[in-house]
Amino acid sequence: MMRRQDALALAGFVALCLAVAVIAGFATAQSVQSWYPTLNKPDWTPPGWLFGPVWTVLYTMMGVSAWLVWRKGVMARPALLVFFAQLAVNMLWSFLFFYWQSPALGLIDSIAMWVLIVATILMFKPNSRLAAALLLPYLLWVSFATALNAAIVMLN
Repeated sequence: MMRRQDALALAGFVALCLAVAVIAGFATAQSVQSWYPTLNKPDWTPPGWLFGPVWTVLYTMMGVSAWLVWRKGVMARPALLVFFAQLAVNMLWSFLFFYWQSPALGLIDSIAMWVLIVATILMFKPNSRLAAALLLPYLLWVSFATALNAAIVMLN
């Protein structure tokens, strides 16, 4: 049986990650309808409707992953700091790419995000192999998104 504190912490971590999704969505909302369609994009660009569901699942998995590491206690704090840093860089990407309409700055941010995700996985693994594994789909998606961002920079 999960203790009340654990259940609240799990809800808090997932809510924090989903709040980042909401803020990023705010930054994205206007440009995705007006500016983004005017960009040249590679043929392998996924349909727009796919991004919301994929990110919702990934943010939820990120929250669960952070919670698993949080349960390990004070020794996990450095790993959680890196997690929070990558989460902040993740949110910044939407502002750089969509809100400020700068694919080039978005690409720089995306590369930094990728590095921080790898660091988070490596730091989570000694605390919880499951927590590290839960971040692998996120790393794969950000790898794809970074390639897409780079293609958009080159095509525009």
